[in-house]
Amino acid sequence: MSIFLSLLTFFGLTSEYRVTLFKQIHEIVFHGKGGYDWNTIYNMPIWLRNYTFREIKEFYEQENSRAKESNTNKTKKILGPDIDPTYKSRASKK
Repeated sequence: MSIFLSLLTFFGLTSEYRVTLFKQIHEIVFHGKGGYDWNTIYNMPIWLRNYTFREIKEFYEQENSRAKESNTNKTKKILGPDIDPTYKSRASKK
């Protein structure tokens, strides 16, 4: 009698893989901005889905880094109003 230590069945996906798959499909559909629908991505060959996911991920990473660079270049010290320190707000009493 043989005892198999594997808890996985021969057919089917593990729950971890399913979560990863559905998250990947969601990311492609959401960040694809209407270019993809769920059914198309689900039925897409795995290699093509992985490629599409990587390309979209790279695009948004580059976009974020460019935005951060432009924000750091634009940060300037905010100066207060140019007021003469000898100015007196009240009229002097005579």
